[in-house]
Amino acid sequence: MNRYLPTLSFGRIALVSLLAGCAVGPDYQRPALDLPQSYAQTAAAQHYALQKDIQNNWWTLFQSPALNALIEQAWAANPGIEAAQASLRAAQENVYAQQGYFYPTVQAGYTPSRTKLAGNQGGNSPGVQGNGSVISTTQNTPASEGGTAPFNAPVIYNFHTAQLTVGYTPDVFGANRRQLESAQAQQQVQRFQLEAAYITLASNIVAAAFQDALLRRQIALVQETITANQNALTLAQRQLGAGYISRLDFTAQQGALAQSRQLLPPLQKQFEQNRDLLRVLAGIRADGAVPGFDLSTFQLPQDLPLTLPSHLVEQRPDVRAAEEQLRSASAEVGIARAARLPQFSISGSAGGTASQFGQMFWNSGKFFELTASVTQSLFDGGTLKHREAAANESLRGAVATYRSTVAGAFQNVADVLHAIDTDAEALRSAADASAVARAALELTERQHAKGYQDRLALIAAEQNVRQAGITLAQAQASQLGDTAALFQALGGGWWNRNER
Repeated sequence: MNRYLPTLSFGRIALVSLLAGCAVGPDYQRPALDLPQSYAQTAAAQHYALQKDIQNNWWTLFQSPALNALIEQAWAANPGIEAAQASLRAAQENVYAQQGYFYPTVQAGYTPSRTKLAGNQGGNSPGVQGNGSVISTTQNTPASEGGTAPFNAPVIYNFHTAQLTVGYTPDVFGANRRQLESAQAQQQVQRFQLEAAYITLASNIVAAAFQDALLRRQIALVQETITANQNALTLAQRQLGAGYISRLDFTAQQGALAQSRQLLPPLQKQFEQNRDLLRVLAGIRADGAVPGFDLSTFQLPQDLPLTLPSHLVEQRPDVRAAEEQLRSASAEVGIARAARLPQFSISGSAGGTASQFGQMFWNSGKFFELTASVTQSLFDGGTLKHREAAANESLRGAVATYRSTVAGAFQNVADVLHAIDTDAEALRSAADASAVARAALELTERQHAKGYQDRLALIAAEQNVRQAGITLAQAQASQLGDTAALFQALGGGWWNRNER
């Protein structure tokens, strides 16, 4: 009856593993959040559509085919997207790898050997084999009994061993389940970071396109101003020679020309640097062509989506990533706690061994072994205890980080909404100033035609129109940029994008 004891012990241990299995440590729960009930709704030039869903290609609302094509190219060629995709795939592979620990390990091994056993170790010979042969050292009559040398002789033999080994670590206290939970959370972190990379890349290209259009408008207006100042200086030089103006007036016009020329190099520098940025974002080589943009071609979306505050935490990729980091930290507490509890393992092996390859699995060569073990750390200098304490502190830090990320998300939305409101006011003021400047120019042109105003007054009025045009262009670009920033702040509509 004793021959059944190993099987009964193995079965009992397996049964205990199934019945006692539980995942120690805290089960994840989202922390309580004090969310605002509403946003400050402003911007008379645009209308907020509460709870309107955000389309995944929101930039198409600006109705610029060149912009749309550039973003599609960037998503296919930007190395940052490629890196984020690789990180996501690596995290998914880690999940698959962790899932493998739920299954037994099975290994097959074959070990051939050739051994020379010293005659002085005669008692350690393999002995009689299944085919009737004997592998043994030679043992002659010892000298004490009248024998003569040699008293023994070594033996040289071949031996073959093949075996199948099965090992299994029961997840009694859920350490593996917690590790899988942590790996899955990290995979989700990479997923949301990839979504954030898509949204950020699109937003950066949109902002750079608006900047390109603004700089083109500013450079054109500054060049017109320089040309007007050059014409004014030529006229002033003639008037100085005729005695109609003083040297002081002529010097003032020289200063105006110099000041207008000073404005051009910084704008040209910004323009070229912005073009370089567009190339990098879109994955275009340094000497590649980049489309140009014009402010007049962009359409300002009139209906802006506005998510409920309670939905923002579900839509922002950075908030979702922070929550998954929190979920991973929660699982790490369970992993550390399980490490302080008894560790179980089961292993078994079966095979054959013989001096001849073909005889390994004769009845005489077969063997098996079943082993179960339980280990419990009794003293480790407090290592496991402090690792659990560290995991708990990391969990508290992750909670704080999550709440901080949520607060930052709401601040981001609030800042953009206030910026849109300010943009609307700034645009109205700039439009009014531009209209006033144009009206003044028309009046000056009529007075100049009748001889009531000189050429310098007309040039000054034209300069005022161009300066008002620069301010108006800045206000338009700012409104376009902040409108795009709202789509990004609300999550960018990634949940409506097809899997790539």
